[in-house]
Amino acid sequence: MEFKSDFAKHHQALGRARGKAKAILKILKGRHVPVSEEVCERVISCTDEEQLDAWVTRALTAERAEDLFV
Repeated sequence: MEFKSDFAKHHQALGRARGKAKAILKILKGRHVPVSEEVCERVISCTDEEQLDAWVTRALTAERAEDLFV
């Protein structure tokens, strides 16, 4: 379903960003990479989908959660 209003588009984008943020944290947890509150907050508060996509890719190989932001 495609939404027409700016309000709906904005909230749809926020939902996608939230889903990507949750995926990043799940990937890190599944790989047993410790995540600090600071890293968790930074990931969850990000709404830039391109940035989140980059972090998803980095989460797959990061040795430390902080490596997402390199």
